[in-house]
Amino acid sequence: MTLKPAASGAGLAPVDAPEFIRFPDPPPEEMTAFYQVNFPGYPVSLYEHYGDRATTIITSEVAAALIPSEDYEGVRYPDLLVAFGVNPAAHRARNGYLIPEQGKPPDFVLEVASGSTARRDETVKRDNYAEMGVPEYWRFDDTGGDLYQTALAGDRLADGEYRPIPIYRTADGGYWGRSEVLGLDLCWEDGALRFWDPAEGRYLATHEELHAISRAAVAARRAAEAERNSERAARADAEARIELELAARRAAESARAEAEARVRELEDELRRREES
Repeated sequence: MTLKPAASGAGLAPVDAPEFIRFPDPPPEEMTAFYQVNFPGYPVSLYEHYGDRATTIITSEVAAALIPSEDYEGVRYPDLLVAFGVNPAAHRARNGYLIPEQGKPPDFVLEVASGSTARRDETVKRDNYAEMGVPEYWRFDDTGGDLYQTALAGDRLADGEYRPIPIYRTADGGYWGRSEVLGLDLCWEDGALRFWDPAEGRYLATHEELHAISRAAVAARRAAEAERNSERAARADAEARIELELAARRAAESARAEAEARVRELEDELRRREES
């Protein structure tokens, strides 16, 4: 079987792949996404945002390459990869994103800085992703620029070469830039990666925020249930008091009726004696 590279990877020779090859798992030095991508839960948040899991791939630290390989030659493991209009089943079977198989490069990749990968992220990987035809390549440095040259950087492919995406400084010392392919703003805020949805005017929620919302909802539900229980108890108490009052009134009415009947009996007895 001959696999042809995607159009955006023009200039690369066709790939001969007579056997199905699964990509290897990433080497330890490539696994740098935990605290900034996976722990906050951004793959899930992005899936929820875009909605179509049948044709969307959002992965972290999974292979991406132009040629299938059982070793690490020519294979990259971006800390975040997003691709639209593709085949997730083929991606799972391959254990990675094979560009000729998917028919297009990923739409977006991001790397997170680490001491062991920072230099390659800004040089070799940048060239690799350009060769793959990835439209946008982003880099995030939680140290604020101690590892990369800047806290946040993005490149957009134009005529086969990456050109810098404008990055803006915020009043509180953060950074942000607009991803055209995602329709989101990538933000550096106090060393944390955030995704801002300009259409909705909100951040994509992290796991922690979703859990906080869930905990608040549970607390509110429990408070509402407690209030309903209190109201039910108060209503039951009021109904019990009313029942006691009614019982007392019925008892008093019965006693009065008995007394009136006894009075009538005595009056009748008195009249009979007077008449006799």
